[in-house]
Amino acid sequence: MIELRRLTKRYRDTVAVDGLTFTVHPGRVTGFLGPNGAGKSTTMRMMLGLDRPDEGDVRYDGKAYHELREPLRHVGALLEARAVQSSRTAYHHLLWLARTNRIGPTRVREVLAMVGLEPVSSRRAGGFSLGMSQRLGIAAALLGDPQVLLLDEPVNGLDPEGVRWIRTLLQELAAEGRTVLLSSHLMSEMAITADHLVVIGRGRLLADARMADFIAGTAPEDLATRTTALEDAFLQLTGDTAQYRAESRPERNRHVR
Repeated sequence: MIELRRLTKRYRDTVAVDGLTFTVHPGRVTGFLGPNGAGKSTTMRMMLGLDRPDEGDVRYDGKAYHELREPLRHVGALLEARAVQSSRTAYHHLLWLARTNRIGPTRVREVLAMVGLEPVSSRRAGGFSLGMSQRLGIAAALLGDPQVLLLDEPVNGLDPEGVRWIRTLLQELAAEGRTVLLSSHLMSEMAITADHLVVIGRGRLLADARMADFIAGTAPEDLATRTTALEDAFLQLTGDTAQYRAESRPERNRHVR
C-alpha cells in the first residue's frame, strides 16, 4: 500500500503539488490522471525520493522510500525510459542495477525474456528505439520482483503487440495482490486497464474513485463507449485546471487567396 499525506512541492512562486493526499491499494491497477502541468510527474518523483517535498510524505507500508533496504525489491518504477547510460548494453544496464540490490544475474536474463529483449541484450542501449527503451525500462522496474510498481506513460513507443502485453502484465500483477500505479494520457488504455482512478489538477486531488463510479456505470463490455465516457468525465472535471488550452480553429476568410 502507498500512502501520500499532504504532499506539497513549491518551485518559487509556483505550487506544483498542493497538499495531495490519497492511498494506492494493492490488488488493482490505479490510474493516475491529470492535464499537462497537473503535477503528476513531480508527485511520482517525490514518491521515489528524487524530489524532496516541502511538506507531507509518502509511505510504503509505513516506510519512506529511503528507509527501504534494497528498494528495487520493494518498488519498481519507470519514469523516463531514455535515462540509461547509452554505452551500456541492455544486459549490463540491468546487471549493474541488479548488483546494487543483491539481485543475481539469472533474474536479469528472466526479465529480458519477459519484455522480449533477450535477442538484443548485447546491443548498446543508446541505439534502441523508443519502444525498445520502454521495454528496457519496464524490465528494470520488474527486476526486483517488487510488490509495488509505479509506471509513467509505459506504452509510449510500443507497437500494438507491446501495448497489449503491458496491459495484460499490469492486470496480472495486480491480480497477484501487487500495488500498481499507472500514469497515462491515453484514455482508451486507461479505460481498459485501470480499476480505480486518482485524478489531480493544479497539484490538487480532484477525484479518487472506482472506474465504474467515475464514468457513471457505463457498460464495461463496450470499450468505445467507456473510453468516450472516461474522456468526457475527465474533461468536465479538469476543464478549469488545464494549464494549456488550444483555441478553436478560426473560420477561414473566404476572400483570402
